[in-house]
Amino acid sequence: MIKRYFEKIWVQNLMLLTMISALAYYFTFIFEFKYDFDWAVFFVEGQYGHMGNLMITGLNSTLTITLYSSVIALVFGTIFGLARLSSFKPVYWLATCYVELFRNTPLLIQLFFWNFALPYAFPEELRFKLFEMDFEFWCATIGCGIFTGAFMAEIIRAGIQSIPKGLLEASYSSGLSFTQTLRKIILPLAFREIIPPLGSEFLNNMKNTSLAMTIGVTELFWSMQEVLSLTYRTFESFIAATAIYLLLSLIIACFMNIVNERLKIMPRDRVTVLRRIADMLFLPVDIIGRGVEYLLWYFRRSPEQKTVSPITRFFKSSMRTFTLGLKVLFIALLGYLLYMLGSALMGFNYEVIWANLPALLIWRFPNGDSSEFFMGLGGLSGSLLMAIISITGSFFIGLLIGMGRTAKNNAIKIPCTLYIELVRGVPLVLVILWFYQVILDFVFKLEIHAFWAGTIALTFFFGAYIAETVRGGINNIPPGQVEAAKASGLSYFQTMRKIILPQALKQMLPALVGMFIAAFKDTALVYIIGVMDLTRAAYAINNRTMIFPFEIYTTVIVLYFIFSYVMSLYAKRLERRLSPENVRIEM
Repeated sequence: MIKRYFEKIWVQNLMLLTMISALAYYFTFIFEFKYDFDWAVFFVEGQYGHMGNLMITGLNSTLTITLYSSVIALVFGTIFGLARLSSFKPVYWLATCYVELFRNTPLLIQLFFWNFALPYAFPEELRFKLFEMDFEFWCATIGCGIFTGAFMAEIIRAGIQSIPKGLLEASYSSGLSFTQTLRKIILPLAFREIIPPLGSEFLNNMKNTSLAMTIGVTELFWSMQEVLSLTYRTFESFIAATAIYLLLSLIIACFMNIVNERLKIMPRDRVTVLRRIADMLFLPVDIIGRGVEYLLWYFRRSPEQKTVSPITRFFKSSMRTFTLGLKVLFIALLGYLLYMLGSALMGFNYEVIWANLPALLIWRFPNGDSSEFFMGLGGLSGSLLMAIISITGSFFIGLLIGMGRTAKNNAIKIPCTLYIELVRGVPLVLVILWFYQVILDFVFKLEIHAFWAGTIALTFFFGAYIAETVRGGINNIPPGQVEAAKASGLSYFQTMRKIILPQALKQMLPALVGMFIAAFKDTALVYIIGVMDLTRAAYAINNRTMIFPFEIYTTVIVLYFIFSYVMSLYAKRLERRLSPENVRIEM
């Protein structure tokens, strides 16, 4: 009877309102906040300038980097995604190396490499000219684009491979060329599959622009820290930056939802309001597309022109020769690239690498002082330890929150949804600062080591992502099984524990392994709060040696890549075992 009573909507809303009122009462009358908000800091010009204009300038840089890097990522993703499906092995190997290298190393390390190490590959005069051309900005823009492009390449490849192979064979047997098959059949169907994950990558790319601050780009996150250092208004600067990032995330998500709605196939009598809005917004694109289609139709060759004449045979033979020449040229360029890479590796100062390798692996353990974490443990070992602890804790948080989001009770579902969307809508580096400088220190009055502050922040951050994975796994279970469990007299928790979760966890395993890889790479971001992880250790060593950035950052990239790639191979093996029916399409 009590259970039936709590199923009523008004009771659930009353419970939700009671929880909100209790929290408001606690933080208003019981909790000693001892902080006076002063929002005028953004609207009144002070002794250090106008803070509102500073935030707007940072927002403008963030939007510019996001736009340019998104275009670069889409171009790289399309090219290398198609190259990953090529039957010409050198092209396939090059695309695979690009995707695996950039997906399995942290973006922060890549930005450090482009900004601190790459200039030393050029002559001194050219190096100074580069720095005069806003080098840091373009490093951040191109670096974010290349990094995101590696993820988009995999999404585009998977989207094309999701098309039934029979459609490809039918198009070729109907006389369509490769270009016509790609334009009329494969890409239109594939884009309907890849728009949602592409939207997530565009969103991640916007949040990744916050790392441009680490190489001196004055974007939004840098502006937030500048406001904090000049005015000492912690809450105001953090809340303003968080609100802006959430707004940008909402705009990108809404735009991608409109695009997704536009690509849906639906009967005319079931067209939604959102679909009508999408049709109106994309009307100019439709007009241009129809114009291009008309031009292609108008200048098409007639059946008489399609006869195999001597000129046609010569043209086809020339094209085959030209294609063969392109392949030979590509192999020659690839060989030259490998030669240059080998020469660069041979020229490394391996004594510097070998001398600093222990510090990169364990930092100063066990000879660290009392101010350091666990006798100076850091470097790669510290990163792995932080990743293991955070992903373990986030699994249990994600399991509970994911189950809560699938609940029908609004008093449970709405708070879980808010937690997921709030955490996923802001950059991880901002979440780390929230926990380190505000939540743990100011709210809970806890003075803990930066290692544990970073670990707790990573735990709650990845808990939101794992919650979405859990929700997806639960929703994939046929609803008939839940109904059968209820008919058998099982409670909600018994149904979850005995029926739903054992099946859902099997589907979630590859995603969970991928989440561990992401957590291991994102430990690089605790560099911002001074944790001596692998990235911070490399930065400290580079500042000490000064003249060997190539050796130091290349070694760090290799260390990150080895561990991430091994785990990604294990994730792919799990995915193949769980989806043995997948067939690779070659184009």
